[in-house]
Amino acid sequence: MKAVVKYGTRDGEVELRDVPAPEIGPTDVLLETTAAGVCGSDVEQWRHFVTYHVNTPVVMGHEFCGIIREVGSGVKGFQPGDRVASETAAYICGQCPYCLTGEYNLCPTRLGFGYGLNGAFTRFVRVPVRCLHRLPANVSFEHAALTEPACVTYNALVVKSRIRPGEPVVVIGPGPIGLFAVQMAKVQGAGQVFLVGTNADRRRFEVGKQIGADVLLNVQETDAAKVILEATDGYGAPLVVDAAGPTPAVKLAMDVVARNGQITKIAWGPKPLELSLDPIVAKAASLQGSYSHNWRTWEAVLKMMSAGSLNLDAMITHRFTIDHWLEAYHLVEEREAVKVILTPAD
Repeated sequence: MKAVVKYGTRDGEVELRDVPAPEIGPTDVLLETTAAGVCGSDVEQWRHFVTYHVNTPVVMGHEFCGIIREVGSGVKGFQPGDRVASETAAYICGQCPYCLTGEYNLCPTRLGFGYGLNGAFTRFVRVPVRCLHRLPANVSFEHAALTEPACVTYNALVVKSRIRPGEPVVVIGPGPIGLFAVQMAKVQGAGQVFLVGTNADRRRFEVGKQIGADVLLNVQETDAAKVILEATDGYGAPLVVDAAGPTPAVKLAMDVVARNGQITKIAWGPKPLELSLDPIVAKAASLQGSYSHNWRTWEAVLKMMSAGSLNLDAMITHRFTIDHWLEAYHLVEEREAVKVILTPAD
């Protein structure tokens, strides 16, 4: 079967290869991929702009759903033909305090699909049954492929952050995570939501407007901090979400966060920050990291999808088979795409 494989640790060392179908163990299922989303981290792995270890060669892809084709001898509760989505924690130890308390996304030995173990940019993938969630009947496979990034933002904005209805929220970075952050803020009753980006984000700003952002701010055309502070009577926003990552984003977050406010950082940064964190001290503000998700988050997000609480159609801008993975990656890299959906090659 054809698969998008990262085979080395240098820029561009990704290619389409023929790989064997995986064998499953007693607590695994063989999942036929029906739709998989391209993440910004997939592009970063292609360019090898990553700060974590990648087990090469590895089949890429971690945002996926599909149909169960086989089940292991010890699998209960699922059967061939079931429509499911999969979490990303392909391996966890199951014994550490984080695993035992349901926070297995923080397991020190966790390995994810697409970088630690073979992922879903192919036809068949081996998935531990503990990763599976049934799809509501009214949630399409394309929409279900967006569950993972939606869960990332649910964890960041619902679990790790505090939003009071009517209060403003600033989201820095209008990529898929930032756009889902706008939606999660709105679902919780946020007042004005400011979405901040650059000239390169013009296509994504269009989607931001569709999904509910109230104010779109291009930092290359306007003084975003001035606009936000003026709109909040000089106080700033109680919650600022960093979905961009680099130094300018963190500096802007510190400039516009309110006293006693919170900065929730979802985005990774490819380089060390070149700034002082003293504004956080002066404002008695909190800097909160947020990583991945767990079972409860997935169940909640799938219910939101079923209820129509999220605008998923606006998020999907392109569709390809995995034969065209390179075109898909370029579109994401150039910020022409928001979410690209890949399906297996014929």
